Amino acid sequence: MPVRLLDLRQDEDGHWVAVLSCGHTQHLRHEPPWQNRPWVQNPELRRAQLGKPFDCGWCAAASKQATNTAPEC
Repeated sequence: MPVRLLDLRQDEDGHWVAVLSCGHTQHLRHEPPWQNRPWVQNPELRRAQLGKPFDCGWCAAASKQATNTAPEC
């Protein structure tokens, strides 16, 4: 099941946080060249992202760890 962006909220410092369908959250920052997310700065563009697929770093890390720890046959 693909992960979707369900909601966006701001943390106590005013940074945007994605609420994902997998149950994880992820900070969203626009800090080029490391993170290029200009849509985070615009309310209309943020709303347009709701419901769209989103790459969850936490799920990817867990999947990679599970693959790396699988017993060899």
